[in-house]
Amino acid sequence: MIIDIHGHYTTAPPALGQWRDRQIAGLIDPALAPRPSELKISDAELQESIEQNQLRLMDERGIDLTVFSPRASFMAHHVGSFETSAEWAAICNELCYRVSQLYPERFAPAAMLPQSPGVDPASCIPELTRCVDEYGAVALNLNPDPSGGQWTAPPLTDRYWYPIYEKMVEYDIPGMVHVSTSINPAFHTTGAHYLNADTTAFMQLIQGDLFADFPTLKLVIPHGGGAVPYHWGRFRGLAMAMGKPSLEEHLLGNVFFDTCVYHQPGIDLLLDVIPTRNVLFASEMIGAVRDVDPCTGHNFDDTARYLDAAGLTDPDLAAIQEHNARTVYPRLNALLKQQGR
Repeated sequence: MIIDIHGHYTTAPPALGQWRDRQIAGLIDPALAPRPSELKISDAELQESIEQNQLRLMDERGIDLTVFSPRASFMAHHVGSFETSAEWAAICNELCYRVSQLYPERFAPAAMLPQSPGVDPASCIPELTRCVDEYGAVALNLNPDPSGGQWTAPPLTDRYWYPIYEKMVEYDIPGMVHVSTSINPAFHTTGAHYLNADTTAFMQLIQGDLFADFPTLKLVIPHGGGAVPYHWGRFRGLAMAMGKPSLEEHLLGNVFFDTCVYHQPGIDLLLDVIPTRNVLFASEMIGAVRDVDPCTGHNFDDTARYLDAAGLTDPDLAAIQEHNARTVYPRLNALLKQQGR
């Protein structure tokens, strides 16, 4: 199998965005606020949005299954209050669940959390529980910066985040560390904020000792880890200066990286620096980079091609495409076994 662990519902029917616009308008004038029941999206609309987009590309690229979560830039945890985020997360999570029910062998849902700046992360537990228990979510997305580029939250190693980690360990589900929209004009959302967050999260984990408290916790840093592979020597040296164990001992039993890197040299570097067991296949299609690369004639986000051209052994390629995902995502593995795969 080829399992893509990083997919977002970026092609949801227009009614979703229109409902969200009304919700945001209602923050200024409550009379404009819509009820969740006013959002009407049929199964046929979901099928059209998926079959013409994600499913078509998955078939073209040989991807068997995608771990599917709400659109990352739409999470926008900085908007409104916790109640705003809770209402929005519930709607977005339900749509991803419905897609997984329409195509049970092609999509597995991952949960968006109703985070809000300055609000206790424990407030997210009911939605997380619902997504796992009722929707069969196999993972969650954890935003280390709900403030939208202002970075007001404590580091990921702070006890502030422990309620979520405790539930993740209980459910044995991994978390992808994924920010949302940047409202800081100094940080472009997908070109700077996303990659900055990936790098920042890794450095926070170096500085702390999170996995001493949660030895089975699993975190996935997307987009190839941001600057991490390119500056591996810097991170090793900083860890040494802080008196930390080697990165392999300190972090790599719990931290994993995906292959959302959009050129061959970048993938080659990732695979050369990061151990095979810590790399999971992903493309994030249809996402931030949607065009065709004029140098190759193929889409930038067709990451399966880069893996095929990376000179990996058959066992290493199979590990990155399938087996690592089964290990890091135990609930996904159980789902696949239930399906006879």
